[in-house]
Amino acid sequence: MRTVTELGPRLGIAPTCAALEVPRASYYRGLKPQVELPPRPTPARALPAEERQAVLDVLHEPRFVDLSPAEVYATLLDDGRYLCSERTMYRVLDESQEVRERREQLRHPHYAAPQLLATRPNELWSWDITKLLGPTKWTYYYLYVVLDVFSRYVVSWMLAYRESAALAEKLIAESCERQSIVPGQLTVHADRGPAMTSKPVAFLMADLGITKSHSRPHVSNDNPFSESQFKTMKYRPDFPERFGSIEHGRNFAADFFRWYNTEHHHVGLGLFTPHDVHHELAATKREQRGRVLAEAFALHPERFPNGRPSPRPLPTAVWINPPAMPANIPAGENTVTRESRSIAIVDPGASSKADRGVAPLARPDLTIEDQCMAAAQ
Repeated sequence: MRTVTELGPRLGIAPTCAALEVPRASYYRGLKPQVELPPRPTPARALPAEERQAVLDVLHEPRFVDLSPAEVYATLLDDGRYLCSERTMYRVLDESQEVRERREQLRHPHYAAPQLLATRPNELWSWDITKLLGPTKWTYYYLYVVLDVFSRYVVSWMLAYRESAALAEKLIAESCERQSIVPGQLTVHADRGPAMTSKPVAFLMADLGITKSHSRPHVSNDNPFSESQFKTMKYRPDFPERFGSIEHGRNFAADFFRWYNTEHHHVGLGLFTPHDVHHELAATKREQRGRVLAEAFALHPERFPNGRPSPRPLPTAVWINPPAMPANIPAGENTVTRESRSIAIVDPGASSKADRGVAPLARPDLTIEDQCMAAAQ
């Protein structure tokens, strides 16, 4: 509002408000003097403070403390006493914050959104379970996947006949062993499925020194990285409508996760593969890409109207539910980007088959005055 007041007389109120995305009605409303409303008068028939305290004392007597105002009112009338109306008793109790639902009703706790930050591999994992259709109706296979949030690298996966806390416990334990996780290093995030919230998994994480995190109930986007990875898998051209057997599913998953980790150039990773980022190979490859782009620019600079190109930056921080960014931080400075038989927990690199084939300005490069002039035109 202060900016509109300073620039409005010179550039015009309407274009200034349009450039700053401030409603003109709000600006003009702010110019009006604030009128203080007079205090509400006390009705002449209101009880004085002494009588209201006397009513409260009677309601606190042992014989009335568990009775409703209606019962107290009727009992007092039978005793030949009248203090006030039943409605006034409720007012007196409400002033003392003593009016509430007497029945013990279920009160849902408030779940804060999980805010998790990863700045390096093996700092934050996300895991989930998805169903794969089996050969006949009502038959499913359950795919467990553990994903590193920073690098999007699939740490391990497992395909089983059922969802089980014991299998999940085994999966996480072997994943931590393969990645040499030490106590206090890792946070594991998951939704609130039965296997995720089971006691065996919770006890295992406590023993390994792992911090566990869960999505909010009935919130579908608190575990976005696992859900996005499942979508990538199920939208592949060779993803079958149904799997003929669990061996078919395991063969497909082995090929997919090998491709996903080592060949899939992830947009969220600056078009590097999860394997490159997870094993800290991306910086060297980025330098190589920079040299290739520099050579291309030297040969044909006219083909690059925006100047010398550079490779996409590597991620420096990855958030689950990032905090709101202050409005005064430029966008360019925030580079955030089950059964008795044996179940194999697969190392994604072990596949032997090949691949199956607050609001910014409209023009950040202009000053406020330039945008006001543009809006006026």
